Amino acid sequence: QVQLVETGGGSVQAGGSLRLSCAASGSLKSSDCMGWFRQAPGKEREGVAAVDGDGRPIYAGSVKGRFTISKDNAKNTLYLQMNSLRLEDTAMYYCAAVCVGAPIVTLIVPDWGYWGQGTQVTVSS
Repeated sequence: QVQLVETGGGSVQAGGSLRLSCAASGSLKSSDCMGWFRQAPGKEREGVAAVDGDGRPIYAGSVKGRFTISKDNAKNTLYLQMNSLRLEDTAMYYCAAVCVGAPIVTLIVPDWGYWGQGTQVTVSS
């Protein structure tokens, strides 16, 4: 079992920044992939960014160049630095771990085995 706890969400004005953290515990290995997803009201959950077991990132096109994903294996923590936030970034952000297709990492929701409870990010004008 893997437990994931997200923190760092909040309210920010457009153009601002936030840093999300995801603390992992349980049977997660440093070689497991981890990722961030988000879900806006009335929309399906979508992938934002993920890293494979070697820390190599992939990003959704909508956040590339604005968001940076990183992983601290010593702390079992995943981060998402979000810059130049836009109104459309408003969503509940979820941490995910253990992609079932490893070592191939995708941003497809069914490919992931464990989920956190989410942290809300609200961007206002």
